[in-house]
Amino acid sequence: MGVLVAVLALLIGATPANATNGLSWQLTPTGSAARLRGLSVVDGRTAWASGSLGTVLRTTDGGRTWQSVGPPDTADLQFRDIEAFDADHAVILSIGNGAASRIYVTANGGKTWQETFRNPDEPAFYDCVAFFDRRNGLAMSDPVDGKFRIIATSDGGASWKVLPSDGMPPAQTGEAGFAASGQCLITKGSKDAWIGSGGGAKARVYHSRDRGRTWTFSETPLGSSESSGVFALAFRNTHTGIAIGGDFNDPDPAVHALATTRDGGRSWREPPQAPRRYRSGATYLPYLPTGIIAVGPSGSDLSWDDGNHWHQFDEGSFDTVDCGWDGACWASGEKGRIAKLRW
Repeated sequence: MGVLVAVLALLIGATPANATNGLSWQLTPTGSAARLRGLSVVDGRTAWASGSLGTVLRTTDGGRTWQSVGPPDTADLQFRDIEAFDADHAVILSIGNGAASRIYVTANGGKTWQETFRNPDEPAFYDCVAFFDRRNGLAMSDPVDGKFRIIATSDGGASWKVLPSDGMPPAQTGEAGFAASGQCLITKGSKDAWIGSGGGAKARVYHSRDRGRTWTFSETPLGSSESSGVFALAFRNTHTGIAIGGDFNDPDPAVHALATTRDGGRSWREPPQAPRRYRSGATYLPYLPTGIIAVGPSGSDLSWDDGNHWHQFDEGSFDTVDCGWDGACWASGEKGRIAKLRW
């Protein structure tokens, strides 16, 4: 970790011309052809990824080898989000209307899985899952009867209940989440959660301070349409965060595709500069308070000044990115691509 901190310190003092010197993704062989939009990093040795074709992958040796550990008979499901707590315990979410939206839990590294939720409502479409700690978590569905639907667990995903809709503001016509990177619903701390949306007249961010029971919303400067809006949220703490996205049907150049907040999402502003192309995933870098990485199908970008300026350092395709407690960062995406960040 000391080496990482030293390198990050150099990046903080870097000029725009050399801000990404030495930064690169090292691809790891997965043997998979799936598109891996779900990613959960424990540390530099242990990471989980999930995606199309019922795929769930796990490494415990830093990416030298990956094991296919998905539930049996799920090849028709798309596991767009995954939350892992260690090498043994993980929760996966599949997307789709009705019964296609499911949640599975493992406690033995994927040797066996228990299906703990199957969506009974055809209009519901679950996009993302997120946890506050090992026991308490939420999953989010696109609006049902005019409001985003939230289900909650307090036993590590073993059981789920639909939360009352009284505390959720009405959705806009056409508003929904984007299941592109597992980052349309995120948590920070013990009680705060955020939802990013698009598709309506305005791209919104919803915020809960009480584990999903009540929500407020704010409008962002990001463009919004059926194919544009907030694709990913990332927060350094309960106050400082970013919303990032663009238009996946018109990805280059990205216009009005990034906003930052310093008040927990009550207000958003566009920074002086943003990634030039559509980005679907983002994460803050551990141990560097102002460092952020964003990824998308056309490349990866680094900001070392809290999202105000960005520098592209890779042109490979990734959908999502995540970092572990020890500072190790990984990205995953199409055609089984998983890579580890090298400094």
